[in-house]
Amino acid sequence: MSEKVKELFYRYRHGWILSYLIIYQMWFIYVERTVTRRFHIVHTAVDDYIPFVEIFIVPYLLWFGYVAIAIAWFFFKDVQDYYKLCIFLFVGMTVFLVISTIYPNGHYLRPRVFERDNIFISMVKGLYMIDTPTNLFPSIHVYNSIGIHLAVMHSEKLKERKWVRRGSFIMMLLIIASTMFLKQHSVFDVVTGCVMALVMYTLVYARSWQFGREHVYEGEYSRKRRYREG
Repeated sequence: MSEKVKELFYRYRHGWILSYLIIYQMWFIYVERTVTRRFHIVHTAVDDYIPFVEIFIVPYLLWFGYVAIAIAWFFFKDVQDYYKLCIFLFVGMTVFLVISTIYPNGHYLRPRVFERDNIFISMVKGLYMIDTPTNLFPSIHVYNSIGIHLAVMHSEKLKERKWVRRGSFIMMLLIIASTMFLKQHSVFDVVTGCVMALVMYTLVYARSWQFGREHVYEGEYSRKRRYREG
């Protein structure tokens, strides 16, 4: 292995934490295949007053890019915030999987008949075919969207980029709304996603954490300084 390759691996060694996504995907596929008929029904009275609006399939699908781009940006630009974001996302995703495993849940909110026929309806039909109305709370769409926006708002490198911060806020709101307007989630799923995000915020962002090589270098620098002064 050449020195350049070794240096590349060393520089981006913090990518190891992304291996969690393999575990998550395997676990998620398991609960999706297991929870099909017998589950606890999630429903609130408010759900019955929320209309089905197919155009919200756009922000719902943009969620995937929203999350991926954010993780990639912090991966290359800020290791500290990258670790915080990954911890925020992955802990919540694990809690979701545990709940889905020990408390199978689902809903019957999806429309049985579509009153319109357009490209957005076709996209929703495709979504419904690959995503079952089970394993709902807390909503990962909601939780991860909040997590991404918190990371953006707490980033010193994005502090002056107001258009990024405002755009992230709008995207977060649209994604949260899309989970209900597409009948993908109950209001209960959204609320529990917000509550879990609030709890994780106090654990990840409301206190000072140091991760990765910056912490190592800082510790080494402090030891050398104490040695010189001693």
